[in-house]
Amino acid sequence: MKVAIVHYWLVSMRGGEKVLEALLELFPQADIYTHVYDPARISDAIKRHRIYTTYINKLPFAKKLYQKYMPLMPHALKELDLQQYDLVISSESGPAKGIVPNPDAFHICYCHSPMRYIWDMYHEYFSGAGWFTRFFMKKLVPQLRVWDITSANMVDHFVTNSHYVARRIARYYNRQADVIYPPADIARYTALERQPSDFYLFFGQITGYKRADIAIDACIKLKKKLILIGDGDVKKMRKKYRAYPNITFAGRVSDDEAARCLSQAKALLFPGIEDFGIVPIEATSAGCPVIAYKKGGALDTIQEGVTGIFFEEQTADSLAEAIERFETLPTHTFADRQAFTRHVQQFSKEAFQERIKNVIDARKRL
Repeated sequence: MKVAIVHYWLVSMRGGEKVLEALLELFPQADIYTHVYDPARISDAIKRHRIYTTYINKLPFAKKLYQKYMPLMPHALKELDLQQYDLVISSESGPAKGIVPNPDAFHICYCHSPMRYIWDMYHEYFSGAGWFTRFFMKKLVPQLRVWDITSANMVDHFVTNSHYVARRIARYYNRQADVIYPPADIARYTALERQPSDFYLFFGQITGYKRADIAIDACIKLKKKLILIGDGDVKKMRKKYRAYPNITFAGRVSDDEAARCLSQAKALLFPGIEDFGIVPIEATSAGCPVIAYKKGGALDTIQEGVTGIFFEEQTADSLAEAIERFETLPTHTFADRQAFTRHVQQFSKEAFQERIKNVIDARKRL
């Protein structure tokens, strides 16, 4: 079986690229197609494969400005000749699923998320853009929406990372999607010894939708110690909250330091809305409870009362109430490390690969 994997762009190693690595383990002879490829920022596991790019890769400053070329990507995908492949897996977050496969091929789309900048987060991106970008967004986004819906008809089977994204796929494409959780490196964290300390932890990019401000304001209100790990608007936030000694911005740290913090934090604070969110899985793998906003991928990754608790409103007051509730729970509530470990097994690479194989095997039986 000849296999092609179409990935939106290869310019960093994030969650989508970890999914790609796991797929390549399943299909070691697969070819990769992508819009933009920066080999300096991509793992050796991916670089071992034949990688083909669309003409977007040849455009000026494509490795940095690739998102500016998004209106051209649907056309670029149509020029890819995939007629020789029996199985095509499109990895979609930016444009990837709009390829034209062989009529007898099986096209699976692993949709990390429908493109948020043209759908549910359009107004947020629009309000934060400059006048030049806003001008073109008004002209081009309606066309991209039409293409996005139409290209969904080229997919035989949708797969996604959470029930939250599955509902969005149903709304925008009127298609059902199987939920197959993306692979997490749980073994790295399950081996850690749990040594809870006196601080809460926020782990993620310091940017708007992650809502670090909610975690900060809740901890200021309760006079609780909070450590924030992650880059982004760190300099600006340090200046804003410099009067509060209980708030520490650690910036970007090593993987070992991040793991140590997860093993020692009282709990991870997770106030944003994520399509899936790998950080709560890493925290749970380390035996660290999670206090999360009750929406998005957190509903899949957190088992209430076993690996964490939820708060109902995306406000500092609601989070503060949850922290107070967390601290009044009996000490044994989150002390069963085996319960944490059992919960995270469903997010392992092996579980991901087995479920993908099941989808393909089911197609073969038809």
